[in-house]
This record gives sequence, C-alpha cells and structure tokens, in this order.
Amino acid sequence: MRLETNAGPPERIETPLMVVLVASDRLPPEPGPRPEAAPQAEPGMGLELAALDRLVGGALGRAVAAGDFRGRARDRVLGHRPAERGPERVLFIGVGSTKALTPEKLRVAAGKAVRAAEFRCLRSLALCVRFLDMEALGARGVQAAAEGLVLASWRFDELRSEGGADGEAAANGGAAMDGTARPPPVESAVVVAAPSDGLEEAVRLGHAFAAGENRARTLQARPGNIATPSHLADEARRIADEAGLEVEVLGPAEMKAEGMEALLAVSRGSDEEPRLIVLRHRGGEHGEAPLVLVGKGLTFDAGGISIKPAKGMEKMKYDMSGGAAVMGAMWAVGRLGLPANVIGVVPGSENLLSGSATKPGDVIGSRAGRSIEVINTDAEGRLILADALDYAVEWRPAAIVDCATLTGAAVVALGHHRSAVLGSDEGLVEELRAAGDAAAQPCWPLPMGPEYRKQLKSGVADLRNVGGRPAGTITAACFLSEFTGDIPWAHLDIAGTAYGSTKKPYLRNGPFGLPCRLLLEWVHARAFS
Repeated sequence: MRLETNAGPPERIETPLMVVLVASDRLPPEPGPRPEAAPQAEPGMGLELAALDRLVGGALGRAVAAGDFRGRARDRVLGHRPAERGPERVLFIGVGSTKALTPEKLRVAAGKAVRAAEFRCLRSLALCVRFLDMEALGARGVQAAAEGLVLASWRFDELRSEGGADGEAAANGGAAMDGTARPPPVESAVVVAAPSDGLEEAVRLGHAFAAGENRARTLQARPGNIATPSHLADEARRIADEAGLEVEVLGPAEMKAEGMEALLAVSRGSDEEPRLIVLRHRGGEHGEAPLVLVGKGLTFDAGGISIKPAKGMEKMKYDMSGGAAVMGAMWAVGRLGLPANVIGVVPGSENLLSGSATKPGDVIGSRAGRSIEVINTDAEGRLILADALDYAVEWRPAAIVDCATLTGAAVVALGHHRSAVLGSDEGLVEELRAAGDAAAQPCWPLPMGPEYRKQLKSGVADLRNVGGRPAGTITAACFLSEFTGDIPWAHLDIAGTAYGSTKKPYLRNGPFGLPCRLLLEWVHARAFS
C-alpha cells in the first residue's frame, strides 16, 4: 500500500472514502445544520468535524441526537456528499473515550477503515485522525494508524486465478458487496492529521514496519513446494537489492566446511538442500558491535522419522515463521536506514523422512563441537538454530535475539495470546517485553536455570535434544543457551502466535508475520538509545 499524509481540511480532500475517527467525548452537540447556520462546535470537537458533518447533510449529528452514535468502538455512521467536491463518502467510526485511547486501538480502527473500503470495492481511502487527542498519543499513535492501514491491505493472491470467489475474504470482513466476488485490493491511503513536525516520520516508520511484516506474511503463506530453503535464499537476495543490504548464502559445502553438522543432519531426509542466509545492514559506526536477529527457517516440518500426525500437517509450512520475520525486519531496517549495525541470520531446511534421514538415538555433531543425542527428530528447530547461534557468536554482537516456532509447550503455557521470552540477560528480556507491548505483540517471560538444564543430560553425548514433557519450552531454550556463549541472548518462542485465526481487523486468518514489528521496535529503540 502507498501511504501519503495530508494536513489540510478534511472536507476538501478528494477521496472515494474518508474514514473519520471520533472519540466518545468529542461528539457534535446536535444535528448538523444548513451551512449558512453552522453552530459553534463543542469544546474539543473542532469546527472541521462540524464541516465534515455538514458535507454529508448532518448524518453524524442526527445519529448522535438519536442515540445511535455514541463514539463507542462498534459505532459507525456513513454519509454521502451531495456536493461535487470533497470526499464522496464519509464514514464516522467510534474509538471510545479519549482517556482510554491507545495506539493499538488506532491500529484496529485503521484496519476497520481498510475493510470498509474493501467492502465497497474501493482501491483508496483517507483516514482522518485529526479530531482525536493526538498530542497525548503523539507520533506513536500516528505510526500505529499507518501500520494498521498497511497491515490490513495485505492479502495473498499470487496463487489464485483472477476473478475467483473467495470465502476467506468474507470471513475476514473483506468480501465484495455481493458476498461472493473477491474485491480489488486497497492500494493507497492518505493519513489526515493536524500539522506536526513528526507526522511524516511517524507515517514513514509505520509504513516500513508494516510493509516488512507483510513481506514476512507473504513468505509464510507460500506453500512448502514453493518456499523451499533455496527460495528463501533467492528472496533474501531480492531483499538485499531493495534495501541496500549485504547478503551471503551458505550451501551444504560451506556448511560442512563450517562444521554445521546439526543443520546438515536435519536436512538429510529431504532432497531440498539447506541454506544459511546472512543479511547485513551496516548503519552504525565502523567496528560497533552488531545486533543479531536469528530466525528459524524450517520451510516444511513433517517431523522426520518422529513423524507428526497427518491432521493439520499442512500448517507446518509455517515452521519458517521466525525466519520470515527476520527477513521482513531486515528489509525494513535497510529501507529506514537505521543507525545501527544489524545482522539477520536464517538457517533454512526441510525436515522430512527417508532412508537417509537422521534417526532417533543418533548422535550428531555441531559447529560448537558439542555432541547431541537426537531423542526426537521432531525437535529439529533447536538443532538448526544451534549452528546458526554459534556462527553468530563469533561476531561478538551486542546482543542476539532468536525467534522460532519451537515448542507446542509454549501454546500449552500461554495459548495464542503471548509469545514466550527467555534469555540469559534480564535487561534484554525486559527490552523485548517493552517492544512487544509497543507492537501489540506481547511476550511473557519464563524462567531458566540449571535445574532445567539437567533434563538435557545424555548418557552417550554432551546433551540430548529434548528434556521430556515437563517445562518443554524452558528446556528447549536451555538447549539453545548452550550455543550462545557469553553474549547477551534472548529467545522468543512464537509457536502459538505466528499464525492462526484472528478477530483483529488489520490482520487476516493465516500468517501474522509476528514478531517482525517487535524486532523492529527493539532495533529502533537500541539504535536511538
């Protein structure tokens, strides 16, 4: 989606749809009158809202007088202009009270605006936030509104024939007015706000954060026969070209030379070769320690010899969600030109089963020189991450953050509402929690300690790859910590949050791109700290 800003009078902006966000404590006092007898607006409402209401014949004022519009989040009123200029339609949407307004509520309202445009088969709209208390919300609120617009515009159409009916669009509030044909995409939007020095930058940030996450969602949505490890590598090269990044791709020969036996062991059951992707952004001072983002890129996970149940296995194309999020984040970091050195690492592999696949009970090596007893081949993500983390440690980064759809135990512990966060550095964990709250991608800390590490003790190797059913998310993180050395490190388990069904209007069922914006919030905060 293309985004622009406009600080002019909303009633003069030419657009097929103007969506106006209205707080419950800033409503017009009475029905909108004739233009020649306009009343004084209620304090805090502003004369411009009255002007917009007059443009559509006082539709908002009449709804307020009748008690049909109170500014609640579910309230909306649509009016059409009789004049030849200005918005063709004006849709007033309630956002609740000013006191309770948050960036996430603006993100949600922006998503509703895009869905309203889709419903009417419109390709563009304007979102007016100037009647809200933007001084209190500041640039963060404008950024969230921009994110909501861009995130809501995403859809995965590249594998569809043109003009096909689509039940998914209806399920997500995006069906055309006849309820069958898929509507055209919403391609552009204008953010209408009061003049502000930070307006353009807030919209630029919001657009880049959301566009990066949308790239991650597209990678997630592609099926395993398309989004192979080599496909991820090709996409990384495109991202590097677009965002001005450096890119390096290691194949099996380079991995063998590096001693990445754990990553290679996971890929043995597949005909698809593994890849290790490295994207570099050199935006900081020369020699400054980088921030490293590591994402699991398991492009399809059948479980290997420890095969998964058939039901729902098609969703295992999402097992590369962490890698997709890192790639989307690196694209945004490069496009924004953030003043920090940032490196993204994505180990890519498939986990299938064949005569050459790694078996339960096998003992494999790793780049770090640690031997690993493979108890369960379906605990493969930690194996490919182990080599990637050890590879990153050699750069002596300021911090490493990895993200992975790692354990079903994370879903049992936290459901689909929060990601689990664990790490070796409490300060880093708290930074990620703050970044998650800012992105509305919250995470919750779980403990780590030597008592959990004991569950990984092996009788034949340095450690085994699973620690049993108790504390599965924690023991998986303990396994990863064996390969992070003394570098501040944190791990995000996104098994319950990276994809699924949602009622958020700025998302669609399927891939969410999470935690791309969380990672970007963290990098941005570090870059400007």
